[in-house]
Formats: sequence, structure tokens, C-alpha cells
Amino acid sequence: MITLKNILVATDFSEPSDAALIYGRALARSFSSTLHVLHVVGNLSSAVYGAEGYVASVPEMQQEIEDSARKQLDNLLVDNDPRPLPVRRVLLTSDAPAKAIVDYAGEAHIDLIVTGTHGRGAMAHLLVGSVAERVVRTAPCPVLTVRHPEHEFVVPDALVAIARA
Repeated sequence: MITLKNILVATDFSEPSDAALIYGRALARSFSSTLHVLHVVGNLSSAVYGAEGYVASVPEMQQEIEDSARKQLDNLLVDNDPRPLPVRRVLLTSDAPAKAIVDYAGEAHIDLIVTGTHGRGAMAHLLVGSVAERVVRTAPCPVLTVRHPEHEFVVPDALVAIARA
């Protein structure tokens, strides 16, 4: 028997991440799990080297970026279902998003990570790398990667009811 008490959806607010959230919500409902929705914000202070003129404004800029990410997370987590899911909004600051996701998964006893993947070509993958791939390789639990658009197996409850009628 599979038990999933904690499901983590890692989001970068892209379309693949939105698709991953749909899957994560459906799985959390099916398994009566807590849904953790995590976004990793880059650390500006480590990105600013030798830019003395900008150092004073880095903390304010970092705070603005984090506040904006919190608002985006809040917007993602609006749930109009009469039986809302238990949800934990998580915002982390790190220069290594894959490591931050994996570390959180271990600390929070996550049973499944759901993440979107952009499905870039080989050259872009070599140059940029893939957060999803690093998560898959290092995660302490199973990882479901979701591409968008893709064959989707999550359908709204209304369509299921119509199909059964």
C-alpha cells in the first residue's frame, strides 16, 4: 500500500510548474496528504560582486523579490474547494534551487516531490542544466516530473461525473 502524507510541489511559476501543481493537488486529495508548495528565490547578495554602488540597495531588492514571490505563492494556493487541502507555503532563499528543494524534502519528511520540467533541447540542457534533473538524481524520495503540454491524466471532477453519466 502506498501512503503519501506529505507531497511537495516545487514551483518557479512557469506553465510546467502550474501543471505540476494540478498533479500535486490531485494526488494530495487522493491520499489525504499535506501539500507543500515551495519556491526558491535566488540570493541577490551573493550575485553582487564588486558593485559597491548597489550593495546598499541589495537588502531592499531582496525583500521586494521575496514579497513578490510570497504573493505569487498565495495566488497559487487559493483553493475554492469546499474541502480545502492542508497546505504549507514555503519560500526559501538559495543560489542552488535543486539542493534547497532536496534539503527541504528531507527535513519535512516529504513522501513525493512533483515538479515541472521545461523539456529543453540537448544544447540548452548542457548550457543551463536542469533543476528537475538534479532533484531527480538527489531526492530522498520519488519524484514525478511534469511537462506542459503533455498527455494529462488529471481531469476536473465535473468531467469525471459527466463521463460516468
